[in-house]
Amino acid sequence: MSVEIRPISRADVAAVVSMVHELAEYERAPRECHLTEAQLEAALFADRPALFGHVALIDGEPVGMALWFLNFSTWRGVHGVYLEDLYVRPTARGTGIGRALLATLAAVCAERGYERLDWWVLHWNPAREFYHSIEAVPMDEWVPYRLTGPALRSLAEQAPTAKSEDLQSSMRGDAG
Repeated sequence: MSVEIRPISRADVAAVVSMVHELAEYERAPRECHLTEAQLEAALFADRPALFGHVALIDGEPVGMALWFLNFSTWRGVHGVYLEDLYVRPTARGTGIGRALLATLAAVCAERGYERLDWWVLHWNPAREFYHSIEAVPMDEWVPYRLTGPALRSLAEQAPTAKSEDLQSSMRGDAG
């Protein structure tokens, strides 16, 4: 058995999108997943990527993936990694692929001076036992919040008037 973990290439996009949809099915939310190949390719391969990822292969076949992006700790003054999706296909579970993907992300953090690797996991997910085994610590003191749909639009309508150009430049990081 030949195992390879490497950054996602354009040739991997279709397989990774398929795995994202498989993950949504596993997490009991298939109707909520709308990711397309075009969206993933745009996010991964833009001039300034919004998303990064690694794919795991056994004997050349994609069996797992990790999709992640940078976060930033204002208290520590350094970047970290937020793991958006970690998925190993059922046929490859128990082979060490999940550990290899997380170890690869830990190596990215170590090489770049990032101080943490964060992710969320559903309460019922049996992978929690594995996460405990690698000494990941649940952040029980934090409560996640999210705004979407009408609530997000309603709050946006309350924003002070700003020029569209100002918002765009702040997103590029060139506001001054």
